[in-house]
Amino acid sequence: MAIKEYKLKDLLVIKNGKDYKNLQEGSVPVYGTGGVMTYVNDKLYSGESILLPRKGSLENITYVNGDFWTVDTMYWSIVNETIAYPKYLYLYLSLLDLSKKDSGSTLPSMTFDSYYSVPVKLPLKEKQKEIANFIFQIIEKIEKNNEIIKELESMAKTLYDYWFLQFEFPNEKGNPYKSSGGKMVWNEELKREIPEGWKGRRIGDILIEADKSKVQVNGAQEKGQYPFFTSGENILSFDDFFVDGFNIFLNTGGNPDIKAYMGKCAYSTDTWCVSAKEYSYVLYYYFLKLLPQFEQLFFAGSGLKHLQKNVLKNKYIILPDDKVLNLFKNYCVSSWRKIANCLIQNKELSSLRDFLLPLLMNGQVTFKEQKHE
Repeated sequence: MAIKEYKLKDLLVIKNGKDYKNLQEGSVPVYGTGGVMTYVNDKLYSGESILLPRKGSLENITYVNGDFWTVDTMYWSIVNETIAYPKYLYLYLSLLDLSKKDSGSTLPSMTFDSYYSVPVKLPLKEKQKEIANFIFQIIEKIEKNNEIIKELESMAKTLYDYWFLQFEFPNEKGNPYKSSGGKMVWNEELKREIPEGWKGRRIGDILIEADKSKVQVNGAQEKGQYPFFTSGENILSFDDFFVDGFNIFLNTGGNPDIKAYMGKCAYSTDTWCVSAKEYSYVLYYYFLKLLPQFEQLFFAGSGLKHLQKNVLKNKYIILPDDKVLNLFKNYCVSSWRKIANCLIQNKELSSLRDFLLPLLMNGQVTFKEQKHE
């Protein structure tokens, strides 16, 4: 495979991001070094571009194709498409360790010159296109799975809101309960009216804490087959699991957050893992996730926030009758199985992408030439 070396200055022109505060809300994504920050009604550029971090997480190089805006911590660029295929150049840059070119002091940062001096080795454009389009098929499948996960979670959240906050679950005739005249009664624990036959339950009487002795597993390594939950991002790669079934994970420190997973998985010591005594765990997850005072359950101490477990345990959850509970459970269990399958598939696809990309770029792996009769 013929390779030619360039400097990045030969392959793209870097532009500065701008403040978006004077813009109105819209459909154009605004990118920072952490990803999409918001959406506005104007664009900085439209088309293919590689976004390069100016400050912050230097590894968060991003490819975009369409209307976008970037803030001042994120450069954007116009690629010289006579030489470089934008998707390939993005993939190439995403493999580099830019920390050696960091020109910042306390906060990692990059200047125009730092980027422009980066050496880039490119094959012929047709080969760039072949490699990049193949890898992007994998990337697009991962993105599609993420969209499915987001949609499934949104649908379950909407159903929870409609049934358990507005009390418009289907009555015996299939009509919305409350607006169809369903009987409401006062509940002393919850200090509100709830549907007849429903009750209030203290969270601490429902949840079961996972066995903490299983948190440390000797010899467990990353890059395994099980999801690993932490107070930060999930590491979808651990070679041992601590819990199975449906479990809820709450951060005990840092930013308030709650996650759930159905299947075998592991979790870190900064995560509180709980399950439910009854088969209504999905309801408890959404109750906790949508609890208006959820962030108030965290208090600042020594500069960090910590989960107040006892406060959470003493809060009450509304518990529906068995019929409604089973309807909601069956819907959510089906959704969570689909979500689990998407997460597992994404892990496998990510591993395949990370394995093949450097091999394809350095010519160790090539595409088999198709013979046509």
